[in-house]
Amino acid sequence: MTGDDEKIKVGKYAANMVKDGQVIGLGTGSTVTYFAMALGERIKNGEKFLAIPTSYQSIDLCKKYKIQLTNMNEYRPECAFDGADEVDINKNLIKGRGGAMTQEKVVDYYSKEFYVLVDKSKLVETLGIKFPVPVEVMPFAIKSVLEALSKIGTPKIRQAKCKDGPTITDNGNFIVDLKMLVTSPKETEKKINEIPGVIENGIFTRDCKIIVPGKNDIIDVR
Repeated sequence: MTGDDEKIKVGKYAANMVKDGQVIGLGTGSTVTYFAMALGERIKNGEKFLAIPTSYQSIDLCKKYKIQLTNMNEYRPECAFDGADEVDINKNLIKGRGGAMTQEKVVDYYSKEFYVLVDKSKLVETLGIKFPVPVEVMPFAIKSVLEALSKIGTPKIRQAKCKDGPTITDNGNFIVDLKMLVTSPKETEKKINEIPGVIENGIFTRDCKIIVPGKNDIIDVR
């Protein structure tokens, strides 16, 4: 089973967990795209869902698949469905390769339940093995924040691919990718956020359930 096949299976499985009329948090990423697509098929059959998006990409998915949009000021999500860049053995996450970790964290942390949709390639022993920790930073404070982050790991401003200069988040800030091994996720998440000028970081440590392909095409919920 290829990586895309795994994502499709996980997306469809997770979509079947959503109840008609439920308010959900809709995350960002390729696996979530298949999740939204599966919800769209149910909507064609007369069901209805309300989604709180975590990014412009999530908004586009809702519009494409006719999922009704709402927001955090109207509802608290009953459950959030999101992807991850890495998942460690204790179900801590690194998120933010797509640059939306701040809004993702708001929706995911305030949701009553949090489900993480991943393929097996995202499972790691220790966070930071494959991906750096994304940190959203106020442009005003970038130099000072880089100096502070240098005491924790190796920071680098993420450069945009289709424009000159830094990547700009949906909130108008810079992203710094911090290369490090995250051996103490809760402490590191808090330590990074205590740096003045940091808006949020991509270490997620709240309780969650991981939806991932298992053996013989069976989906595991951990």
